[in-house]
Amino acid sequence: MRKVSDYAIQLREKQKVRRIYGMLEGQFEKSFERADRRKGVTGENLLMSLESRLDNTVYRLGFASSRTQARQILRHNHILVNGKKVNVPSFAVAVGDEISIREKSRKCECITDSLESVARRGVPSWLELDQANFKGTVKTQPVRDEITMPIQEQLIVELYSK
Repeated sequence: MRKVSDYAIQLREKQKVRRIYGMLEGQFEKSFERADRRKGVTGENLLMSLESRLDNTVYRLGFASSRTQARQILRHNHILVNGKKVNVPSFAVAVGDEISIREKSRKCECITDSLESVARRGVPSWLELDQANFKGTVKTQPVRDEITMPIQEQLIVELYSK
């Protein structure tokens, strides 16, 4: 039986995280470089920056049923951040930002269906959802403990530190 190398395991973990967040290689590398420059644990910084992307936040708030659908909703100009139209999925949300659905887009079937199913999935504690008004607010920065996906960020850090 063939033993899988550490490099292959690390590479597989990176590819898994890229696939989860729907990112290209270059985007992921830039995110890692930014996380590496920040103070603190690089792996946690990386996950926090990935969680703080607007496409992920729209998904986490329940405005979309997947991150891919969230990207599409964003690109089609359905999302407002602090009252201004934003259509860039990699936009980094900050504490206090208000993410809402445009008035014209509130009747969109895909958005209403996603909001109905948000009760099953739940909203992370770092976000606050006002379902009746199609709004969400970023209360705090996301923390590692709230990310329930099986991600081993240390493997990604080891891969890039070679």
